[in-house]
Amino acid sequence: MSVFNQSRGTVIQIIFTSVFVVIILQLINLQIFSSKYKMAAESNAIYRKIIYPDRGIIFDRKKRALLENTISFDLLVTPYETKGTDTAFLCSIIGIDTAEYKRRMKEAIVKNTGVKTSIFEPILGPDLYAKLYENMYKFPGFSLSERSVRTYPYNTAAQLLGYIAEVDTNFLKKYKTDGYEMGDYAGMSGLEKTYEKILMGQRGIKRYIRDNKSRIQGTYEKGKYDTVPIAGKNLFTSIDVEIQQLAEKLLQNKIGSAVAINPRTGGIIAMVSSPTYNPNVLTGNLRKKNWGNMVMDTSRPMYNRAIKGQYPPGSTFKPLGALVALDQGLITPNYGVGCNGGYGACNGVYVRCEHSNYGHAANLRLALANSCNSYFSDIFRKAIDNKLYGNPAQGYIKWKEYMNAFGLGRTLEVDLPSEDKANIPDVSKYNDYFGANKWNSCSILTLGIGQDRMTATPIQLANIMCIIANRGHYFPPHFVDSIENESELDTKMLAKYRKKHVVTHIADTAYQAVVDGMHDVTIYGTAAYIKIPGIEYCAKTGTAQNPHGDNHSLFVAFAPKDNPRIAVAVVVENGGYGSVAAGPIAGFIMEKYLNDTISKEGLARVEEVAKVNLIPDAIKKWYAKRDREIAASKQTNNKKEEKKEPVKSSLMLTDEKKKRKDSTKP
Repeated sequence: MSVFNQSRGTVIQIIFTSVFVVIILQLINLQIFSSKYKMAAESNAIYRKIIYPDRGIIFDRKKRALLENTISFDLLVTPYETKGTDTAFLCSIIGIDTAEYKRRMKEAIVKNTGVKTSIFEPILGPDLYAKLYENMYKFPGFSLSERSVRTYPYNTAAQLLGYIAEVDTNFLKKYKTDGYEMGDYAGMSGLEKTYEKILMGQRGIKRYIRDNKSRIQGTYEKGKYDTVPIAGKNLFTSIDVEIQQLAEKLLQNKIGSAVAINPRTGGIIAMVSSPTYNPNVLTGNLRKKNWGNMVMDTSRPMYNRAIKGQYPPGSTFKPLGALVALDQGLITPNYGVGCNGGYGACNGVYVRCEHSNYGHAANLRLALANSCNSYFSDIFRKAIDNKLYGNPAQGYIKWKEYMNAFGLGRTLEVDLPSEDKANIPDVSKYNDYFGANKWNSCSILTLGIGQDRMTATPIQLANIMCIIANRGHYFPPHFVDSIENESELDTKMLAKYRKKHVVTHIADTAYQAVVDGMHDVTIYGTAAYIKIPGIEYCAKTGTAQNPHGDNHSLFVAFAPKDNPRIAVAVVVENGGYGSVAAGPIAGFIMEKYLNDTISKEGLARVEEVAKVNLIPDAIKKWYAKRDREIAASKQTNNKKEEKKEPVKSSLMLTDEKKKRKDSTKP
């Protein structure tokens, strides 16, 4: 019995000893090896003040700053230290109620604990900052922190520059390895987003020691662990701010887009999506006020139609159709067709032509100059039915390869986020629609004149002009030409925009035939009345059918004819003929860029074009309704302001009570 008791005692001793050893080892781990609680303790004892660097500046091609930095302030809060704050007075200054105050305080505590500092009111306007600054002694636990914010001296290029905003929890989850924290700002769209890591710079941190009541006692370790902020790098772009402003002016009161590219480099000179907006309305404390209106606006001013708008290219596609037929040996430049006003060789499908006079499509140059639908329907059928490929499906696959090589149906990888590839349908789409082996060139005839299911973005159309201008090659469209103090990593990032892309080995003679025809467009063809003083240029007009309203107006061009320096594509929704709405806009863009000025007669015409309103009635009605609602809201607010007494702080109320008490004394 005693042996059993002795064994049981030994087991109990072993258990207690094991538990004791485990506890000791865990204490050693927590206090010596684990950094978790050490960091928590240091977080309570050390106050980290973040010093935000200036973001890099974005310059145009003439080194003019498209955006700049200006100093602003955030109102910060440390909830644990706010005892005694004049809450009512603070709310009256900021323009919030006590319920919103409590919500923000609760959010600050949940996100950062009560002893950590977080942003209470970001990006203060000058008036708000002045009011807070002179009253900060009334708000213990609150402080003002300096930060630089964007300003836009030219009020232009909003969609391509993009905007910055405070990061949220979703952003932090997505970029958790990049060192962002709550309160940081980052590029959310445009070049600000694409080049965020280059523009953002590197934050600096100052560390201060604080006591058990979280009061600052001085610098930590004499600044040994402090870091200095490093400003972001500057970007030097191909944008010409004067051309950008002109294009935006010409497209006002219209829905559409314009893109201008230097074909020698691929550098984008201007990119406009209309309607646009003043980028200053989304900076600082104005962003909160304007964001909702921008998102709800049915004309979608934040939507970049230049890289996302998908339009049937219409007759602007015809030069490509000619190049394919010439390259495959299906026609020569002298090939002609007889057209009496339309193409009727496909049973049940008739393609109408704008011309019916004899000989207007007697050869390729004439067909391009007069934009003959019959001619380009005919040569499209030759490409699809090419016996070399066996059947229409295989002929179409080869035709689609040409289109993809020219940059249609795929992204061009411009240095902006969210570029769309538009659409060149796969053969499977037609098999699904018509049935496999049950369709032919007549089934998809209108592809030959840039219709059917084909779509293109304005930047793709401008890039096609670069290819024709360069006789078969292009550099990917881009904005940023160089980066300040360019590192090896920066050079690698920009390398793809400096690489020459040869499209296909189409003969120079084929390109020359197309160039001659596009030049004739501007001499006696569909764009004959659009002139650039002292400059010969090449162009193609387009009128794309629109099932939702009036036809879209398109115009593509490059200039000068020899040694081109600019390629342009313009799309005006519901604008009608290409030469009427889009053509003059493209003409003035080229004139301003090449001549550095616009003639006196041209300036008067610019004002006329800018005033033409082509926005559809539905959107006009929405604008009118919104304006009425804004006016009614202002009227209601004015009445409320007249009735409302000023908000009084607790300090003001105390003073009034004291005055009333004093007035009762004899």
